Amino acid sequence: MFRTARTTRLPRLGAVGAAALSALLLAAAAAVPAQAAGGGHEFVPSHPERDWAGSTVAAHEGRGNGVQPMVTQTSGMDVSSYQGSVAWSTAWANGARFAYVKATEGTGYTNPDFAQQYNGSYNAGMIRGAYHFALPNASSGATQASYFVSHGGGWSADGKTLPPALDIEYNPYGATCYGLSQSGMVSWITSFSNTVHSLTGRYPTIYTTTSWWTTCTGNYGGFGATSPLWIARYNTSPGTLPNGWSYQTFWQYADSGTFPGDQDYFNGATDRLQALALG
Repeated sequence: MFRTARTTRLPRLGAVGAAALSALLLAAAAAVPAQAAGGGHEFVPSHPERDWAGSTVAAHEGRGNGVQPMVTQTSGMDVSSYQGSVAWSTAWANGARFAYVKATEGTGYTNPDFAQQYNGSYNAGMIRGAYHFALPNASSGATQASYFVSHGGGWSADGKTLPPALDIEYNPYGATCYGLSQSGMVSWITSFSNTVHSLTGRYPTIYTTTSWWTTCTGNYGGFGATSPLWIARYNTSPGTLPNGWSYQTFWQYADSGTFPGDQDYFNGATDRLQALALG
C-alpha cells in the first residue's frame, strides 16, 4: 500500500512578517556578486593590498638559510602598496638597480602607490617594470591582461622599462590552483601572455615557484621560449627550475633585506639588464 505524501502547510504571514521576508530576500540578492563577462561570477579580492609577488610563498615553501654569493648578479627589488611611499634614492645608494612594481590585481584593483613607486624608481636611475597579480578564477587571461596594460603595465623601448610581468602563485583566497585544471591554467596563462604581447610587443616575464608551477600547470614547458622567468625561492640558490626554462632571468631570493619589499637578483650584469629592457 502506498501512502499519500503529506503536504506541509506554511503559516500565513501577516503584514510585518511579509515585510521582514521581503527585506531578507532583498539582502540575499544584494549579496550575490555580479556576473563576469563569460557567464561566471566576478571574484572581488578582499585584501589586494596584502597580495604581492611572494606574499604566499614563505607560508607554502618556507625560507632557507640565506643566499650563496653568485657572480654577475645585479641587485634589485619588488614593491607593492604594502611598502607605501618608497625612498628610492636610498635604495639606489644601497645598490638596487632595478625594481618591479605591482600595478594591478584581477580587474578591479590598482596599486594606489603605483605612480610614486614606478616613476620614483625611474627617476632614481633604476630600470623598472610593472607586474600584475593574477586571479585566474575572476576573469579570463585576456581580460586581466587588457586591464593590466591599461593601468600601468605597458612597455616602451626606452632602455629603462622591463617587460610587463605576470605574478602567478598560490591563491591567497582559496584553492591553490584557483579551481582550474592544469590544462585550464595553461590556457589562462597563454591568453594573458598573448594579449600582453599583442598590446605591448613584449611577452610577459612570468613570476612563479617551481612547486606551484608543477602542481597547477603540470610543469608545462611551453613558455620558456618567449617569456623570461622570475623564480621565487627563499634559499641559497634558485633550485630546480620549472620545465621549459634552462635559467632564471630574475630570482626573488628573500622577502626582506637591504631594500624595501622583496629582494631580487637579475641573472647577469647591468648591461644585460639594459639589453632585456630594450627588447
